[in-house]
This record gives sequence, C-alpha cells and structure tokens, in this order.
Amino acid sequence: MSLRLSTVILPYRRWHEGARSAWMRAEQLGFHTAYTYDHLTWRSFRDGPWFGAIPTLTAAASVTERLRLGTLVTSPNFRHPVTLAKELISLDDISGGRITLGIGAGGTGFDATALGQEPWSPRERADRLAEFVPLLDRLLTEDTVSYEGDFYSAQEARNVPGCLQRPRLPFAVAATGPRGMRLAARYGQAWVTTGDPKLYEEGTPEQSVEALRGQLGKLADACAAIDRDLAGIDKILLTGFTPDRGRPLESLDAFVDFAGRHQELGFTEIVIHWPVPDSVFAADEKVFERIAMEGLAQLG
Repeated sequence: MSLRLSTVILPYRRWHEGARSAWMRAEQLGFHTAYTYDHLTWRSFRDGPWFGAIPTLTAAASVTERLRLGTLVTSPNFRHPVTLAKELISLDDISGGRITLGIGAGGTGFDATALGQEPWSPRERADRLAEFVPLLDRLLTEDTVSYEGDFYSAQEARNVPGCLQRPRLPFAVAATGPRGMRLAARYGQAWVTTGDPKLYEEGTPEQSVEALRGQLGKLADACAAIDRDLAGIDKILLTGFTPDRGRPLESLDAFVDFAGRHQELGFTEIVIHWPVPDSVFAADEKVFERIAMEGLAQLG
C-alpha cells in the first residue's frame, strides 16, 4: 500500500479568522485526511481559544469536497457512546461519507477532570475503552440498541438511518498496550500511535524506530489471534511526539528521510501538524506546503 500524508489542524482559531482557510487549503494541498484534536482544551493552549471538534469538522465538511476528515483522538473522558453516535452519524451524512473516528483511552490532562471527576487510572481508562468501542460499534451499525454495562448504558437508542459509510464510518484505534491492540484488531479499520512516550525526552530516533517496530509486532499478534489479516488495517503515525519532534518539517529532505524510514516499518499514513506559531508545532509554512505537495513523490 502506498504511503498517505495527512495533517492535524488544531481548533484554536476562530472560524472566520484563519480556521476556515486552513481546512480549505488542506484540501488544495492534497492531504488525504485533515484531523483535529477532540479535547476540551489541550496543554499549552489551555488559557487561549479552543473550539469543539464536532462543530469544527461539520464546518470543515461544508467548505471541502474530497478531503477526508476526522478526530485524533476522541476518548471516553467526556464522551458517551449514545450521544457521540448521533453526532457522528449526522457528521458522516453532512460530509458525504468522509469521516474517520480516531478513538483512544484518553489521558490525565484537562479533559480527565473537567466534568468534576477524579482522573481515572490507566486500568480504569482501558476498562472504559473496552466497553466504549464495542457499544459505539453497535450504535453505528444497528437501528436500535439496548445495553447495560459497567460504565455505559443505552435504552432503545435509535440511530436511523445510520452512517452513510457502510457498515459504519471507520475507526482508527489509538493503542500501545495489549488490550488496546486487541480492540484495534477487532474493531479498527486503522491503528494509531504516537510512538513510545518514554523516549520523547531522552530517546533517539533509532530507539523510536525499534519501539514502533515492537508496537507493530504486537498489533500483528493481536490480528493473528483472531485470524485477521494485518494488511487490512491502516497503520497511522501521528508525528511530533517521537524524539524526532519537529525535525521532519525542517526541510523536504528531512521529511522524506523520516517518512521513508517509517514507511519501511509498515506505516501506511503519516500525519503532520499544521504549523502553529509560537508553539511546539511551529514550522515554516512554505516548507510545510512544499512537503505536502512534493513529499510523497520524493519517496518514489
């Protein structure tokens, strides 16, 4: 499978003050998918503007025609499968079937406590995701769903007419641990990783490659356990969180080298952040656009 290039557009700008033009430009540049973060706020952006993912993607759908759109990633931290399913079915319809749901267990950031709860432990997050994903799968594929679980319930939840994409819109499951990998193997049309977070501060790019190789091996094992072909799952790398950090966006050659190494590992999609001035995602916009237009062709 040939490598695809996608981007993440953070929802920190007002729609008519730069956000609208960015989504339109992403389509013009030929990105495969433009994602956004599904957070209530995020890290250094906490005290500044930050808009909701679903309304942002709905607006983006109205000003684009071919570009796929999605979340990287949605989590149970402040979402419920019943209400999320209704929003996703609506968004999939409005976009003409161009939505991908990135979904993961979430973390301990601002989302984890915004509703007044204590942050969940890693095990609690994994427990919730293990219930969230199968229920959401049912809600997006069945007309009526009733369910009573440990964390989530649905009472005759109706979702007619369902997704425009059949049997439902694709899931891109973010996972590194064994339980998440099993969810990705069973329910995912794609798998997402940011690499090994332990290597971000002091690791090397070479160590990161080996860690990613190990993650891909775990995904292969999870697929083999249920007799699923690993080749049938897209492998997505969200960049910016490996020891390489922003270096792949410093030049076209740097990107081609980075993308080539990860394509050889088996990744089918590389996701780069749309430049955000004065942040960890700062980058030269001209270089970024050249990468978008020429980067994949340079890989041969």
